[in-house]
Amino acid sequence: REALFGTVLECLEELRATHDAVICEGAGSPAEINLRRTDLVNMGIARAARLPVVVVGDIDRGGVFASFFGTTALLSPGDQELIAGYLVNKFRGDVTLLEPGLEMLRGLTGRATFGVLPFRHGLGIDEEDGLRVSSHGSVRESAVSAPCGEDILRVAVCAVPLMSNFTDVDALAAEPGVVVRFVDRPEELADADLVVVPGTRGTVRALAWLRERGLADALVRRSAEGRPVLGICGGYQLLGERIDDEVESRAGSVAGLGLLPVRVRFAAEKTLARPSGRALGEPVEGYEIHHGVADVHGGEAFVTDGAGRDLDGCRVGSVRGTHWHGALESDAFRRRFLTEVAREAGRRFVPAPDTDFGALREEQLDLLGDLIEEHADTDALLRLIEEGAPAGLPFVPPGAP
Repeated sequence: REALFGTVLECLEELRATHDAVICEGAGSPAEINLRRTDLVNMGIARAARLPVVVVGDIDRGGVFASFFGTTALLSPGDQELIAGYLVNKFRGDVTLLEPGLEMLRGLTGRATFGVLPFRHGLGIDEEDGLRVSSHGSVRESAVSAPCGEDILRVAVCAVPLMSNFTDVDALAAEPGVVVRFVDRPEELADADLVVVPGTRGTVRALAWLRERGLADALVRRSAEGRPVLGICGGYQLLGERIDDEVESRAGSVAGLGLLPVRVRFAAEKTLARPSGRALGEPVEGYEIHHGVADVHGGEAFVTDGAGRDLDGCRVGSVRGTHWHGALESDAFRRRFLTEVAREAGRRFVPAPDTDFGALREEQLDLLGDLIEEHADTDALLRLIEEGAPAGLPFVPPGAP
């Protein structure tokens, strides 16, 4: 934190100088009192840059009034000065029944609630590092619309620790007839037509987790049976023969699953790129953000350039791997890939000819924008952006311990 805080503030100032508004989204609760001293992403950045703060409460989980009040009351006076008010999210029912509670909350805290956003089924907004879990504790499964062909296609995503960029599979979930579920038990791979091993901020740790859970053995069996597997970034790395890591985990040399003829060395500097190429005969774009450098010594390249030269990744039979995030958002490539997976899995699945993932993502963002415009006090929120938190907000005891 101490080493990076100044850099974060410099980046924030650059953004503020070139944009009309910058929204800093926190992570978790700002009132995690055990972490406040080292906090950067919540009140740490708000205090340093004097940002007005809106606390958002998920009423679908219950206890939203206690959450709003308790969050405020556990913050120090300096932090409370910036808590401008609240926003209720995912409300179901008649908002007039909630309004007396909002008035009581204002009386207790001296702060307004800027809106009550209704729950909307099917609203899917990109998330970076938070995996949604259903109310009964099982791992997320996507909704599925009717397939174009006779069969649906089942995709199992290994819910590895420190998962990152799991939005890579959102484009699959957007396809009619494709069911995407996140799994953590080997038996959940049995009926999957495709298994995806996603990116992770801890490749060696994810590899150990796969072995502990029995998922590693299940992946090896799938490979031997010629059943489709796709590894993305860290998931690609652990499908290889060996990982030499003195950077991320400092675990040294670790044996991979041996499904691809790839050896990975972790470099001190990250590869950061926005590449483009061709895969399965179709144009594909993506982005790279990884320490691992892959030495591929067999199989076929997964992505090539226009002249057929190898660019990235590896394929052996039905097992494929790539460092490119976001590749599945390329519509023509995704359709060709799913067609191959369906053939290998023996499914009579046909990708929809007109799914435009970019347009679907924009529709979702527009829907969220419409909900905010209709159900939030946007004039008050704009005043916060222009003027900061109101002066003289009352202190709510007891404050930080």
